[in-house]
Amino acid sequence: MKAAIYEGKYKIKLTELPTPEAGENDVVIQNLFAGICGSDVAVYNHGTNTGHKIATGVEFGHEAISRVVQVGKNITDFKVGDRVYPYPLLARNDRSRAGSMGAFSEYILIPNAKLNHQLYRVPNEIDDQTAAMIEPFTVGTRAARHTYPKQGDNAIVYGAGTIGTAAAIALTHFGVKKVLVVDQSDFRLNIAAKLGFSTVNSSKEDVKTKAIEVFGEAFGLHGKCPDAGIFLDAVGRNQILNDFLAFGKVESRFVTVGINNSKPDIDFLELIYGTKSVGGSGGYMPEDVHTVFDIMRNHKFDFHEITTQKFAWKDLEKGIQTATDVNKSLKVLIDYQVKE
Repeated sequence: MKAAIYEGKYKIKLTELPTPEAGENDVVIQNLFAGICGSDVAVYNHGTNTGHKIATGVEFGHEAISRVVQVGKNITDFKVGDRVYPYPLLARNDRSRAGSMGAFSEYILIPNAKLNHQLYRVPNEIDDQTAAMIEPFTVGTRAARHTYPKQGDNAIVYGAGTIGTAAAIALTHFGVKKVLVVDQSDFRLNIAAKLGFSTVNSSKEDVKTKAIEVFGEAFGLHGKCPDAGIFLDAVGRNQILNDFLAFGKVESRFVTVGINNSKPDIDFLELIYGTKSVGGSGGYMPEDVHTVFDIMRNHKFDFHEITTQKFAWKDLEKGIQTATDVNKSLKVLIDYQVKE
């Protein structure tokens, strides 16, 4: 089978490995699409010490929509031809392989496969290209859930990448009334606008001023502030936390899902007197998969707007390089169905 091995900064080995065979309790899946994640981009450009759990010398990639091609004799939950989403944390029965499940390889062996554990059946209403984004949408949905959204809340989402976009969509699913998406890439902000969100380019406009324009005014410790109860950081920058501390309204909540290796200072008096909360969100839980299914099959959003490029497997490295440029790409997919 075709396989991609991560070998360090700027090093990917495209090779062939033996195609796996299913044991009595196993399933073999064939990947249809694989998504290029920000973590894949980070380790390609900067190496392994970036806060992302992708080791050298192993198959990598963890966003996939797949088809069952072989089942062991004891398997009753799946049949050949089922479209499935492999849950990266558990797919290999090795939690350390969550970031290196093998989505950039043609086939994956799923040992001791169980329904709604390692593999989830993808509803027919969700097409393959959309389903390729289930994994990042579970991450964004988990982050949105951690903001404890209330019906009628307003939210500011920093980051118009796939995770930020997914979080914005999930927030609306949870009842948030208006979402303002913040980024410095007009390319990505244009996509957010097509999806129906208000946007602001923080390199050109003041976020607080724009947020007040979008949401109206509320009370904060430092005077007037935007009427937004939720600040969600899908970038990982201290300035975003500083924005929250400076102009988050009373009882607002801040959640970060963006990787941030720094150690920011936090004024706890600001949190106490403002009754404000700060939290983090990493990864996903099984409930998030089912929520994403509900989000994706209602067709409220045109999810194809999020996919900006597709590449054949042989062009994986070009795909990662393309995904590096935030002014030309959003979600980049590897399409295994392209005939090479």
